[in-house]
Amino acid sequence: MSAFSMAPLFRQSVGFDRFNDLFESALRNDNGSSYPPYNIEKHGEDHYRIVVAAAGFQESDLELEVERGVLTVTGGRRESAPDNVTYLHQGIAQRAFKLSFRLADHIEVRGAGLVNGLLNIELERIVPEEAKPKRIPIGAPRPVLEG
Repeated sequence: MSAFSMAPLFRQSVGFDRFNDLFESALRNDNGSSYPPYNIEKHGEDHYRIVVAAAGFQESDLELEVERGVLTVTGGRRESAPDNVTYLHQGIAQRAFKLSFRLADHIEVRGAGLVNGLLNIELERIVPEEAKPKRIPIGAPRPVLEG
């Protein structure tokens, strides 16, 4: 009997800590694309990184956009192969792609960089003071004033 893999639940969401949100997000995902491959990494309590394998792409070929809590990464070759090149085998896919990641509340994109064919997108959870949990001290009940 094989174990149920939870990996698909974590593929399209970043920064969610509640299982219910992950489950609902996975059910709504109709994209299902696995190209290009990517990793979602957690670095500490509030820092995340999405690493997209963008072999053969240049910075000018890639675009990142955040709109209404969805990070979209698109890529497409803007230059064509030279006419004098004939591929005997072309194993490096450079086809256009579009990846979307639904970001949890308070997750912000801090920057991105393309290094050695890997697009690194840095994310950080920034929770405002009013949204942080507050500890309520427990003490003796206060008398109710009638009046």
